[in-house]
Amino acid sequence: MLLNFQKKIIESPLSILIGVIALLSVGLLTLFSITAIQEQEPPNAFSKQLIFLVPAVLLMIAIMVTSKRFIHKYIFILYGIIIIAVILPFFGPKIAGTYRWIYMGLPFGLQPSEIAKWVIVITLARYLSDHNLQMRNFGSNIVPFTIALIPTFIVLRQPDLGTAFVMMAPVIPMLFWVGARPYHLFLIVAPLLSILAAFNVVVFSVWAAIMAIVIFLSRPQLWHGVGIYFSNIFLGLIFPFLWNSLRPFQQNRVLTLFNPESDPLGAGYQIIQSKTALGSGGLFGKGWGQGTQTHLKFLPVQESDFIVSVIGEELGFIALLAMVVLFLWLIVKIIRLAINASDRFAGLILIGIATIFMTHVFVNCAMTVGMIPVKGLPLPFVSYGGSFLVSSFMMIGLVLNFGREEMD
Repeated sequence: MLLNFQKKIIESPLSILIGVIALLSVGLLTLFSITAIQEQEPPNAFSKQLIFLVPAVLLMIAIMVTSKRFIHKYIFILYGIIIIAVILPFFGPKIAGTYRWIYMGLPFGLQPSEIAKWVIVITLARYLSDHNLQMRNFGSNIVPFTIALIPTFIVLRQPDLGTAFVMMAPVIPMLFWVGARPYHLFLIVAPLLSILAAFNVVVFSVWAAIMAIVIFLSRPQLWHGVGIYFSNIFLGLIFPFLWNSLRPFQQNRVLTLFNPESDPLGAGYQIIQSKTALGSGGLFGKGWGQGTQTHLKFLPVQESDFIVSVIGEELGFIALLAMVVLFLWLIVKIIRLAINASDRFAGLILIGIATIFMTHVFVNCAMTVGMIPVKGLPLPFVSYGGSFLVSSFMMIGLVLNFGREEMD
């Protein structure tokens, strides 16, 4: 009987909270190390994170007990409200060169784009489930992409490329979940891949060959296949002209991805210091509170964007590996709930949320080691960030709500 009880606890959606608490504990310990050793007086990152934890947990519980029918009924209204909310920061002060936060007389700002991430997911889930779409033609993808593109375009104007990327990330997996043809999804992402491949002649040549093979195997009409192929080739070829339209700091971020040492005191500084911190930690780290890159303040934005580097320096590679495994377990757990979902609406929401978490984890860890440009995306439950912490717990509330029925 005891074994059966333990098995039910492990298989229950509530077991997700075990992983969340573990990740949150790692984050709080790291933030305390950063603020206490450096003798930062409250309010600091650690104390603010504790304050935001209270509404985060309360909102998680509220969403967890909210009727699924209620969420389904009013999500379009909430979608409209969130569109207005992401516009409001443009009427406020410009902070760090962006319009991301709303200030309402509080000592801190609220970032509505964090809430918009999962609102887009639920809106897409309702549209795709209500219409029970047969995703056999390319036109079926237009409305779902438009739903995500409207708030994404607004956020891009703030500008916030990282958040905009996360907003679009769930669209492809959700469309695939409801039966969209892989070839149609390929047509959607092909222009972006053509632009990214344009950085290198060899990479672009390989991509052109892959694109030709995919189009050939999909056997579209001849004129259609030729048009798709050469339009993407043309897009890649004109990208150098588009590159010149970027702002200098945006170009620097991309250039330092490939060669951070080219500007060690400027755009490449963050990546170099991050790699130094990770490498100096070794397998088991220097010890909690003993990170020199962290506490001598060589490592920038250490409480949020580069908190992985702090953990790696102080606790070592083994601790980082354990944290990544915990994230993978959490994401796989949510995907399993989606697979076992009794209806399309619930399954789509769970897949969308799993994609959001997976995107945050991948981008944050990848930029820490210099695999991709610095995007400013925090690590769920670990990095400092009030709005993101609240939004992450609200997504867990949705998982517990829509995953509960499937495991009963």
